Formats: sequence, structure tokens, C-alpha cells
Amino acid sequence: MKKIEAIIKPFKLDDVREALSEIGVTGMTSTEVKGFGRQKGHTELYRGAEYVIDFLPKVKLEIVVQEEMLDRAVEVITDAARTGKIGDGKIFVSAIEKVIRIRTGETDRDAI
Repeated sequence: MKKIEAIIKPFKLDDVREALSEIGVTGMTSTEVKGFGRQKGHTELYRGAEYVIDFLPKVKLEIVVQEEMLDRAVEVITDAARTGKIGDGKIFVSAIEKVIRIRTGETDRDAI
């Protein structure tokens, strides 16, 4: 099993969720986060004063999939989240050793 963590622009969340649903991904967790990468934030004007916003709003998705579905899921996230502009985000993939469904005690493949 693999865990996909994707940091994307907030307005792309619905597009990514729908695209993943179409390929059979049955669950995910989303968290509102703030961060920056190469874009290093930006400046805004508020009541005549200019200030720097260092951390930009993003959404972090966490999805656990079987290895055979990994490449397709990453491809779908990439396509659905891409705007072609700086700040589109990142995808991180890591191994999952064990999954346990708390309600039933099911483990691993059955718990996803």
C-alpha cells in the first residue's frame, strides 16, 4: 500500500476529488494548510499599506491506495490539479506498513 500526499491549490480540490472518484478511489482526507515553495508568497495592499503574505493557502490531500493503483492515481491528481502556473503544488508518495479499520478491526487491503 502507498500513501499519496498532494499539496494543491484550494480551487482545484473538487476537480481532483471527482477525477479520483472516477478511477475508483473510495476515500481521502483533506486539510487546509498554508505554505510556500518557489513562489515565496506575494505582497498585497490593505488600507493603503503593503504587506507580505509568506504562507499561501493550500489543500493537503492524503490518500491510501493499493500499489497497482498508484501510478494512475498520481497521474489523475497531476492532470486535475495542474494550472500550468507557479504554485500548482507537489505530490509525495510513501509506503504504508499497516492499515486498521477501527470499527471492524479489518486490516490492510480490507481496511481501505
